[in-house]
Amino acid sequence: MSGHSKWATIKRKKGATDAKRGKLFTQLIREISMAAGLGGGDPDANPRLRLAIQKARGVNMPKDTFERAIKKGTGELAGNQIEEIRYEGYGPGGVALIVDTLTDNRNRTVSEVRYILSRCSGNLGTTGCVAYIFDRRGVLEFDRGSVDADALMEAAIEANALDIVDEQDTLLVQTTQEGFDTVKAALEARGFSPARATVQMVPSSTVTVAGKNAELMVKLYDELDAHEDVAAVYANFDVSDEELLVLAGPGAA
Repeated sequence: MSGHSKWATIKRKKGATDAKRGKLFTQLIREISMAAGLGGGDPDANPRLRLAIQKARGVNMPKDTFERAIKKGTGELAGNQIEEIRYEGYGPGGVALIVDTLTDNRNRTVSEVRYILSRCSGNLGTTGCVAYIFDRRGVLEFDRGSVDADALMEAAIEANALDIVDEQDTLLVQTTQEGFDTVKAALEARGFSPARATVQMVPSSTVTVAGKNAELMVKLYDELDAHEDVAAVYANFDVSDEELLVLAGPGAA
């Protein structure tokens, strides 16, 4: 499990993500509009839109809100055009970074992403400079205390999951991007409902950072993650659990 995944888990336990509800709504509205614009407004025929709507419902977004977003995406309602732009670069210690954005102003977004990177000993790279380190995978997260781990692993193998990762309090079932919906449906049919289900970029290798570089990397991740135009941040840093807990401060254990 990469450092960015472990850090996200720690922040969820602290409840830090609750403060970003407004940003989350903005992100999901943009994602729904983008998905509808690319693949049409029917979620049954558009897997990306279907997943975005599931996320919206998971945070109690009103139905009329995401329906308006769909209509903006398909052109039924007027609205600013949303672009999906991916940036690649490096963090402190040579950590590989992918920053996915959804924006209505690409000049503003690239300027602000570059500024955040420069403040934390990072820099933007060229397209493709780190993408080869990551694989696009479906990730189904299960809270270990709420499932029978052995039964889940057996069900995941039968559903042709790619991998099952045991991370103490969390069990991660990884799938191919194409097999995400199929594996998720198969597990749910067996009574296993994931706490979180996403399609994300998973690093094939990691870079260990410690001390000042670990502190800067966590700061960089947090600042990017908090930016309204940033939809997702992926990084291949690895930091010891003990150091992550120290960086997270009180209430992280």
